[in-house]
Amino acid sequence: MGESVKPLHVHKSKSSIRRLAEWMGWDGVLNALPNPSRLPRYTEYHLNHRELAFSVVVGSALIFGAAYLFYQSVPLSLIISICGAATPRWRRRSLLEGRRNRLKLQFKEALFSLTSSLAAGRSLENAFRGVLEDMKLLYSDEGTDMLKEIQILIHRLDNFEPLEGALRDLADRAQVDEITQFVDALTTCKRSGGDLLEVMRRTSTIIGDKLTVEGDIKILLAQKRFESRIMMAVPFVFLAFLGLAASDYMLPLYSGLGYVIMTVLLLLLLVCFWIMDRIMRIDI
Repeated sequence: MGESVKPLHVHKSKSSIRRLAEWMGWDGVLNALPNPSRLPRYTEYHLNHRELAFSVVVGSALIFGAAYLFYQSVPLSLIISICGAATPRWRRRSLLEGRRNRLKLQFKEALFSLTSSLAAGRSLENAFRGVLEDMKLLYSDEGTDMLKEIQILIHRLDNFEPLEGALRDLADRAQVDEITQFVDALTTCKRSGGDLLEVMRRTSTIIGDKLTVEGDIKILLAQKRFESRIMMAVPFVFLAFLGLAASDYMLPLYSGLGYVIMTVLLLLLLVCFWIMDRIMRIDI
């Protein structure tokens, strides 16, 4: 009886540790090596060892510097810098967002190429082969996501898989609205026997205009994010300046009740940073 209960607790403990590691962004290290035959999913991102180490080192260094400015204590700053182990979570989110944005832009180029090939009189399947040729001219890097996806699509067509199924699989893995809308329009047009060229032209125009507007909005948001990061850095720069220029004036804050005051101020700053980050993260 006792021997059967112990493994259950061990299993729960391991699962809790794994969930915590996944939340912190360490899942790429704890999980087994990815299966090379597994098609990529654009809703997840696993940091490799180099990206993980870089995130932890930079995050811990920044947290140590910020804590030292507030407490002027190396041991306490080292303890607080342990929180840098969670920085891969934000690094992973940033890299995933960048990858999905690049996929949208690459899909926009592929869509325009597809419309041009259809207008030239090619069949739909041969039009995608033309897209592959155009994508190779636009992107010299063979690791480009959309270039690899077009190659996968052509490989499936060569193996007599239906085009609609291959495109639907791409839409399911990408979870990008523009790709899903394109697949829905193409599937509906083929089933209903509509004018494929006209439907694809209108669809590509609408999706292209939408992506262009999204790009303009993201440029404006990037400027505001840069300004918000400057505002986040100002309190620490001001605190460092006071510590160097008027150390005697700041000395009471680094003992006794001063630690409590500095802790409250640090927590308030963190709350302000969190609110600012939430405001800047607008879903388009």
